Amino acid sequence: MLPELKLHPLRCVLAITDQGGFHAAAKHLHRSQPAISMAVRDLEAHLGQPLFEKGNGKAVLTPFGQWCLPRFRELVAHHDRVSRDAIAMACHQAGRVDIATVPSVASRLMPGILASFVTDYPGIEINLQDGHSELVSQMVLTGEVELGITSLWQPEEGLDFIPLLHDDVGVVCRDDHPLAGHESLHWRELAGQTLIRNGTSRLLVGSPAADLLQHSSLFISNMISLTAMLEAGIGITTLPRLAFQEEHARLRFVSLSEPRLERRIGLICRAGVSLSPAAAAMQRHVMAYLADPTPQ
Repeated sequence: MLPELKLHPLRCVLAITDQGGFHAAAKHLHRSQPAISMAVRDLEAHLGQPLFEKGNGKAVLTPFGQWCLPRFRELVAHHDRVSRDAIAMACHQAGRVDIATVPSVASRLMPGILASFVTDYPGIEINLQDGHSELVSQMVLTGEVELGITSLWQPEEGLDFIPLLHDDVGVVCRDDHPLAGHESLHWRELAGQTLIRNGTSRLLVGSPAADLLQHSSLFISNMISLTAMLEAGIGITTLPRLAFQEEHARLRFVSLSEPRLERRIGLICRAGVSLSPAAAAMQRHVMAYLADPTPQ
């Protein structure tokens, strides 16, 4: 069985050689000289070889001690480095958090969230990915990311969901469309319009407006393509407010008041699995950021 090398005796050997003797090492380590000598004797007994020459009154390393010295130094430095890194990670001064979000959250909410997070936790590295809601859930389930911000259409086994906010659904159309000037719309006012379905159109399923989906012959999943079609005046669509790209000057968002539909956006993580300190800090930060309505 290999001898267990305790760190304190190794530090004593390093201090003796670096400081020039047992007395100086004892002063440097704030220990008594007999305690330093005993630690070295115990280490030599464990190793089965002397580290210092005997009887000359000086701290002179034996050939075996000379061989051990750089290895002791490497072992102590590695321990101290790991210890510092572990403490830094536990104190949120280091680490990495992998997070995935749906595109609307990535573009509308994450800039503000991450801007304040990197100010509070400058040592934490962030890897942000975006994708549709099913992809975000899958990335969390497989452990590719620790956290997701998305909407769960139904409870997902293996995932914990923490609600963050409600995102109202409305109608998006071009600014010269007859519906663009309305304050809000009843779903019956959409009858006869060319409705372009998209990935969030499932929010209409099970509602009084579900019949609109049956009369739609257009489906576009890509937001860039969908926006281009709307700007071309081809039709209208329904989107959650966060998914509406306000920078497109020719498009208007009109609230859908009847039925009032919304998607629930929340944080997801693997059920029964602890978060890393960095991910736990991100989770708390996101919840605090969205709970505070004042500008961050």
